[in-house]
Amino acid sequence: MSATYDTLVAKLHRAHHLRSINGLLGWDEQVNLPPDSADLRGEQMAIMAELEHQAASDPAIGDALTTLEQQRETLSADQQVVVREARKDFDRVALLPADFVTEKARHSSAAYHAWTRCKPANDFASYAPFIAKHLDLAKREAALQGWADRPYDYMIDQHDPGFTAGTIGTLFSELKAGLVPLVQRITASPRQREVKPLRGFPVEAQAVFLREVTEKLGFNYRRGRIDVAPHPFCEGSGADVRLTTRYAPDEPLDSLFSSIHEAGHGMYEQGLPLADHATPLGQHAGMAMHESQSRMWENQVGRSRAVWHHFEPRYRELFGTALEGVSSDDLHLAVNAVQPTFIRVDSDEVHYNLHIILRFEIEQRLFSGELAVADLPDAWNALSEELMGSRPPDDQRGVLQDVHWSGGAFGYFPSYCLGNMIAAQLWAQAQRDLPELKTDFARGEFGRLLTWLRTNVHAHGRRYSALALVERVTGSPLSPRPLLAYLEERYATLYRV
Repeated sequence: MSATYDTLVAKLHRAHHLRSINGLLGWDEQVNLPPDSADLRGEQMAIMAELEHQAASDPAIGDALTTLEQQRETLSADQQVVVREARKDFDRVALLPADFVTEKARHSSAAYHAWTRCKPANDFASYAPFIAKHLDLAKREAALQGWADRPYDYMIDQHDPGFTAGTIGTLFSELKAGLVPLVQRITASPRQREVKPLRGFPVEAQAVFLREVTEKLGFNYRRGRIDVAPHPFCEGSGADVRLTTRYAPDEPLDSLFSSIHEAGHGMYEQGLPLADHATPLGQHAGMAMHESQSRMWENQVGRSRAVWHHFEPRYRELFGTALEGVSSDDLHLAVNAVQPTFIRVDSDEVHYNLHIILRFEIEQRLFSGELAVADLPDAWNALSEELMGSRPPDDQRGVLQDVHWSGGAFGYFPSYCLGNMIAAQLWAQAQRDLPELKTDFARGEFGRLLTWLRTNVHAHGRRYSALALVERVTGSPLSPRPLLAYLEERYATLYRV
């Protein structure tokens, strides 16, 4: 039995390492790739996807799993988790033909480069065929997996096992009912006019500050790094985590909070059991849980007054001229500014969830056939007006703004909003368990919170689903109510509404 289990783990290691190489190629594609090298990278990634697929669908994995499942009672609790989750992974990948996998990888690379061209050119018409093919690939994949009648649920399940469009729709409906009135109250507040824009922050100093902040929060740069890319993201696992951000002199909070956000992802990866990184024991519990980690550090922690009590002196040291006439209260209001924007990644945390609800509703209609790809811009703009009160002036700030569809990542967007809900529910529990957290933050101490997360969330890997883990840690099923309570407490007070 031990030899069979060892064989399984060895095969999982091989597949994991090939997957990590493919991830680094994707990271390099967005960070370092010369502009005229896209075709070569597409072929490289297609070959790597084929090799990864071969390793992950190796019949020896299936044979080992069958043997281990027949003698389940002899396995330890940890081994049973590995076998249970590895079976799900194996069955999913084994059902995909190798030529389909390479076709999808090749198209994803081509679609990403099309997006980088079409977005600045405001050219949705040229980009639409790439989305259409990704939609076709997604439906074909769902059919291969036995989800032909529920392709969108299949896409959601890839990112967040246990969730469906129905369960998400119920959660989002309750959230929207409480969120829209709060947004309306805040945007009507006279304090909106008191938010002072931050301008003229040298990029070099921004890079210094965000590196200091993310390192102080707990990101380990001996196993990670940060670079510049068009769209901030995190790639890699605990042994090698790559973060990206972007800089603009007149938008210093964008680079800072996107970096804290991505560092939150990175700290989750670095907190997963490194010895088990190639098995489900050392892998994350879905993208909603991943987003909860990034959003908590970005928002509940990063935008708190206690954190800025610690970091503000250094911020003023680096940007003294740019902060002339900006008081501590002004800075706190700027950090927590609630102002409508067309761009999701620039959105404040009050409006942010409406951006996700928009995308969720669009994707449902796209997969049901109610909405054609060619009609995406009009549908996007109409829903933007319904949810947020205005229509994007162009597609660059509307339907073309996100990178996700260029990679065929349908069903991923709900993870962001689900992550906000999980973050708020975990945050409420962390404050109950660690009542002096704000005092910690004001002193620049973040270790107790990080240790709490590592003990309660990171250490479990995929032992529990996100839904089960939330209930295990907090004692209650996932609900939008803690998020609404948190937003009300912070923003209704700040905006005096």
